[in-house]
Amino acid sequence: MARKHMQTSIGTNLGLIEGLKAYRTEDGRVLLFRPHENAKRMQVGAQRLCLPFPSVEQFVDAVKQTALANKHWVPPNGKGSLYLRPMLMGSGHVLGLAPAPECTFLIYATPMGNHYLTKHGAANLYIDDKLHRAARGGTGGIKCITNYSPVFEAVTQARARGFSDVLFLDAATGKYVEEVSSSNVFIVKGNVISTPPIDGTILPGITRKSLMELALDLGYQVEERHIPVEDLMDADQVFCTGTAVIVTPVGSVTYQDTRAEYKTGEETVSNKLKAMLNGIQMGLIEDNKGWTLALN
Repeated sequence: MARKHMQTSIGTNLGLIEGLKAYRTEDGRVLLFRPHENAKRMQVGAQRLCLPFPSVEQFVDAVKQTALANKHWVPPNGKGSLYLRPMLMGSGHVLGLAPAPECTFLIYATPMGNHYLTKHGAANLYIDDKLHRAARGGTGGIKCITNYSPVFEAVTQARARGFSDVLFLDAATGKYVEEVSSSNVFIVKGNVISTPPIDGTILPGITRKSLMELALDLGYQVEERHIPVEDLMDADQVFCTGTAVIVTPVGSVTYQDTRAEYKTGEETVSNKLKAMLNGIQMGLIEDNKGWTLALN
């Protein structure tokens, strides 16, 4: 009996993800926030993984079409957003160690509320100095799916102890702050806002980039620098940023046997920046920067 030849459809590349949101304005319009930035970031990641990728125009058009098809799922103004998850997955007839000859580009959409990292209030972070998220020369600077599963063990253990999330240190020295499991981090000391630099191990967050520009507009001094744990523990305020977490204040950070607490509330830097960012995203503040894209 003749055997039918079976071809595999497994690519050795895993893939990339993106994340952005669609917001409903008070007058019922739907706005996307900086989708071109997501497109460019996916291209950088795809080049690193030797994946074919959509053009910026193809990416943005696909996001627009997905948002339009799910327009009825965009929550009312101020009640949340439609979260859009573009994915680029390697595929094709190959089992060997080689770049995938083709890829699949798809987008998921789901409504979500205003809170992600915490149900309400400030986050309480735990610094894990045993496990690391990324290393120099690796893929920590791209939104590769392999950057997320390695943090699950540390995050699961931290949450079982009552913490909101884990803050990771650099793998080379274990002395400098890098990222929370799925968001960038900022510290505030006086009028200075600091965040770790984009040097290959930290994701170039679009929310991060936007808030740095808004902070400069408000008159703050903004710097990208390597932040020792000691500076973090001595900060006045700390907050996390990302598409999902938006701008989330940090109430405390626990490192080894020390717990540092930070100012939270209406008068914090993070609250002022979040109000400005949300205002632009939801059409409450005029977008003079060209960040939003209205759906037809």
